[in-house]
Amino acid sequence: QVQLVESGGGLVQAGGSLRLSCRVSGSILRINAMGWYRQAPGKQRELVAVIFNGGSTNYADSVKGRFTISRDNARNTVNVQMNSLKPEDTAVYYCNALTDRGAFWGQGTQVTVSS
Repeated sequence: QVQLVESGGGLVQAGGSLRLSCRVSGSILRINAMGWYRQAPGKQRELVAVIFNGGSTNYADSVKGRFTISRDNARNTVNVQMNSLKPEDTAVYYCNALTDRGAFWGQGTQVTVSS
């Protein structure tokens, strides 16, 4: 069984920072990519950032320059450092892992940015 456990969400004022972490556990031989998505009320889930095995990254235009994704391969962990947060960043953030056994999701963690 594969599990993704997220941590680090919360309430922060605009301009503040948060760091989200996600650890993947279970019977996995290979993780090809790990990333973060978010879903705001009434909106579709969207990609925030993804990091691939070789270290390359991709970011949503709305977070470029403010968010940084990183990965600890030894610990099967992915983090996203979120700086200069804006009220429009408010959403439930989900961790995603693309593995040799398919794609898996975390349970989501709420990020709320007050103005």
